[in-house]
Amino acid sequence: MALAQTVRVSSLPRSNAERRRAMTPYLFILPFGILFILFFLAPIVYAIYQSLFRYRRTGLGLHGATVGFNGLGNYLDVVTDPKFYQGIGRVLLYGVVQVPVMLILALILALLLDSAVVRFKAFFRLVFFVPYAVPGIIAALLWGYLYDPQLSPIVQGFQALHLSALDFLGFYTVLWSIANISTWVWTGYNMLIIFAALQAIPSDIYESARMDGCSGLRIAWYIKIPLVAPALVLTCIFSIIGTLQLFAEPQVLSAISNNISTAFTPVLYAYNTAFSYNNNYYAAALSVVLALVTFVFSFGVLRVTQRQSGV
Repeated sequence: MALAQTVRVSSLPRSNAERRRAMTPYLFILPFGILFILFFLAPIVYAIYQSLFRYRRTGLGLHGATVGFNGLGNYLDVVTDPKFYQGIGRVLLYGVVQVPVMLILALILALLLDSAVVRFKAFFRLVFFVPYAVPGIIAALLWGYLYDPQLSPIVQGFQALHLSALDFLGFYTVLWSIANISTWVWTGYNMLIIFAALQAIPSDIYESARMDGCSGLRIAWYIKIPLVAPALVLTCIFSIIGTLQLFAEPQVLSAISNNISTAFTPVLYAYNTAFSYNNNYYAAALSVVLALVTFVFSFGVLRVTQRQSGV
């Protein structure tokens, strides 16, 4: 009996130690969890809450206006808002062209850096990644200087040669000028993701392919690209999300171009609705609907790629 009591007492410290060890991982992720709740989940919940209300004007303007519960009224307005659909259509057209071009460039650069013929690989990795290190606002300002007909050395060079200069900020070209900025900024970032996937491929596979007589191009096409397909899917999903959230570039260029409206993109529309027209409740509904659209497109691309790969 005394032996049983001794065993029971001696087991208590071990039980407490096991509890402390079990709690250790949660203590490490606690700071992230707090920040995640405060700055991610809480704003989403608050946006959904705000989207259920609206201003009720009692006179001219907002003087004397009251806030009342509107249920799903704001969402019904969003799904019938032509400006919202025009913005969605514009960014989808943008993404259909810009995302494939950017990912193809990123893949080519990653394959070149992974090949044996390129020297100074570390230098070129840094050069390709530098545009991503430039904040999006600064990048838009830099390219805005190159696009502005009054300041652009490119436009002035065409004029000096008595050639008709392209209006980079015209009605039909401003969207592709924005696409050029995004491609310049994000190609290097996506290239690093693909390059990291290439580095994870065992070198024995390449040696076996060379012994079978495969050239560098055939190895790239039949081995490297299929094996980095998951990285390509990942970068594609990130790019789709970024496309639907396009904001900084049109916001900056709108100061020098009249062809960028307040509803040029969905995010810009929500921003101007909240801060230019002081309608936070409708802006919240726009944001929630845009988040759902982004989820649908991203999840759809993921499911299609998984189905094609047999996952």
